[in-house]
Amino acid sequence: MRAPRPVADDRLEAAARARGMMRVAGVDEVGRGPLAGPVVAAAVVLDPGAVPEGLADSKTVAPVRRDALAAALRDCAEVSLGFASVAEIDALNILQASHLAMRRALAGLQRPPDLALIDGNRLPEGLACPAEAVVRGDARCVSIAAASIVAKVARDALMVQLDARWPGYGWARNAGYPTRDHLAALRALGVTPEHRRSFAPVRNMLCEE
Repeated sequence: MRAPRPVADDRLEAAARARGMMRVAGVDEVGRGPLAGPVVAAAVVLDPGAVPEGLADSKTVAPVRRDALAAALRDCAEVSLGFASVAEIDALNILQASHLAMRRALAGLQRPPDLALIDGNRLPEGLACPAEAVVRGDARCVSIAAASIVAKVARDALMVQLDARWPGYGWARNAGYPTRDHLAALRALGVTPEHRRSFAPVRNMLCEE
């Protein structure tokens, strides 16, 4: 019998509240690895009394369940999205663009949180609130897991829209990641304005042309 997938818990949020930090935001981003499309971050402030069950790393949650959790979070939590464009990714690099998207997500909240719990091992510079980096936070921390789900659902929906505008690359299926079909389409159809020119497969193709 397969063991159930682990779900995130609220120990970090509870520890923050015990220190008087009542308004805690989880922050995560989606879209560092794709060859196309923006990077999307989410900031989520959960209501401790109304946390949807089953929050976990978005990569481990089935798409239908992920959509349902994202909808539930919009009803019971404060949610903000932040984006960094393809042009910003190419100008800044993917890490700095991801941090930019995180700052924008936090800035979109109704007011700054008392603490931001941010997935990863590095904090964005210039945050307007105290913050802690949480390695593998999307699997460990319930508010970061919530942010990962919201960001994933939002980015996937955006890539479906871009797939309709630039058909042939399979973005509705692969979300812009360098799958075999995407790379084959890139060779056959060429580079679109939505492709990240600073990423090696796209840059190499442009150099060949």
